[in-house]
Amino acid sequence: MKISLPYGKDHLTAQVPEEQVNAVLRGRLEEYVPPAGEAELIAQALARPIGSPTLEELARGKENIVLIASDHTRPVPSRLLVPPMLEAIHRGNPKARVTILIATGCHRGTTRAELVEKFGEEIVERYPIVVHDCADEDQLVTLGTLPSGGVLRINRLAAQADLLISEGFIEPHFFAGFSGGRKSVLPGIAARETVYWNHNAAFIQDPLSRSGILEGNPIHKDMLFAAQAAKLAFVLNVVINARHEVVGAFAGDCEKAHREGTELVRQLCAVPRVPGDIVITSNNGHPLDQNIYQAVKGMCTAEAACAPGAVIVIAAACGDGHGGEVFARTFLSGRAPAEILAEIQATPAHQTQPDQWQSQIFARILAHHRVVLISQADPDLVRGLQMEPAANLEDALTIARRLLGREGKLTVIPEGVSTIVSPR
Repeated sequence: MKISLPYGKDHLTAQVPEEQVNAVLRGRLEEYVPPAGEAELIAQALARPIGSPTLEELARGKENIVLIASDHTRPVPSRLLVPPMLEAIHRGNPKARVTILIATGCHRGTTRAELVEKFGEEIVERYPIVVHDCADEDQLVTLGTLPSGGVLRINRLAAQADLLISEGFIEPHFFAGFSGGRKSVLPGIAARETVYWNHNAAFIQDPLSRSGILEGNPIHKDMLFAAQAAKLAFVLNVVINARHEVVGAFAGDCEKAHREGTELVRQLCAVPRVPGDIVITSNNGHPLDQNIYQAVKGMCTAEAACAPGAVIVIAAACGDGHGGEVFARTFLSGRAPAEILAEIQATPAHQTQPDQWQSQIFARILAHHRVVLISQADPDLVRGLQMEPAANLEDALTIARRLLGREGKLTVIPEGVSTIVSPR
């Protein structure tokens, strides 16, 4: 049978004997046909919000409105979401002052060119846009203490708003369960120390901090508390496919609307676990597979389908190399993954380091599974990061079988980032 994996802006393919394949685990997201077009789905969501008055009603009497918008690292179709939100606000209150606050989390600042690409020139010219800086003390204010004990500090503009709203999208997230909703506040507009606390080693280690899980997930619990403490009153979240087309829209209460959106994502992305001796996946191609740091997400999905001692094969172009200095140095040191993992797990929450969570998950995977990476990255870098480099899918399967010591049964997960592997 033919295996096809997204890779950069193209696909990798290979033929394998059908009897060697246990299962191809693929959700229904790419085949799903929504009940309406993109603009209509968004309009319907805004007209019938979940657990909340409409945006027009909420805007009445509010002078200082802050709209949290995603940054340049997220494929949110803001050109479709933000204009109808602004129109709804101005219908409810023509005199409202609206500031757009870019939720960068701990990423670099979004450039003006990226803002124009995201919103269009008219919105960038007409509305004040503030790019959140998680390290700028003048931007930050303390709201209290998270349920887990960490300090909750967020952007001052958001904390002082008469009405705080946000846009975003919902997809599986490898430790927060799902993106979207409450994540606009934490990590979106939170202080670095608050983000690092939320991504601490004990939380990442928790077995409920996994893709598709909200109940009992300690990372989600703190995120939701932060959004509610910030008085995030209204969200517009969408579900998008690989072509970045809106296939679902959910507006209203931060928790209730987000929950309904996650149920659609679960229906479209969850697959039953079928363990494999060799688990083959991708990082969903461009733009999600630009570096090794990001490719850990696809590996995490493969990990959930691994039989004991299984080998992971992941296709990720990684044209930008490792993607994180601290992350790379951790593994280029040559220390065993189990040693790295033990050291990270012993790190107290208040001492969480940059990229520690990604290193922790990568070390956890490497401690139990060999990884073969098909990429454009320097093979010496790949070996330095304690993986096996491969030139193509056939080459990768040959290497995987050698590492396994036998043919083994294959489990294929074509879209690793957007698939939730559920326990049977």
